[in-house]
Amino acid sequence: MPSIAAYILANFTVPERITVDPKSMLLLLPLVAAIAVVYKATKIPTIKPAHFLKESAILFGSIVVFMAVTALVLCVFAWIITE
Repeated sequence: MPSIAAYILANFTVPERITVDPKSMLLLLPLVAAIAVVYKATKIPTIKPAHFLKESAILFGSIVVFMAVTALVLCVFAWIITE
């Protein structure tokens, strides 16, 4: 048991390597989903399941679209600067 606990604690001393490939970018989706659900749970006065899911999905989509547009603008800006 102590060796398992030591192994688990040792994993927290090394940061997780997240690259910029498409597979690693998919790790952002659960984070965005959690943010959208928690934000809507704190802002909606009465939570009705259908309304709550719709509002959370809209917020999730808007965050993902905003991030994609921002990434595209930054890539174009970097391409213009380096050319």
